[in-house]
Amino acid sequence: MSYSGRVTSPQSLGRILQQARLLNGWSQRELAERLGTTQRYVWEIEAGKPSIFVDRLFAYLRETGTELTATISARVPEGRGDE
Repeated sequence: MSYSGRVTSPQSLGRILQQARLLNGWSQRELAERLGTTQRYVWEIEAGKPSIFVDRLFAYLRETGTELTATISARVPEGRGDE
């Protein structure tokens, strides 16, 4: 099963990423450890915190008429794949 959504802003991207994290059953701290970063950084991404790169990315998408979508695919828990 998968879920798709249109990404229209840093905030909508953050919400989609948050849902993906939650579907995997991870806390922000757990995901941060997996990524080798801090819990605060994960929180900032999920909150859609403005940054120069992200602001320019979404300006680029708008200016070029490009749509961005994200798909969350349900993951098979480790040890439960085809054996």
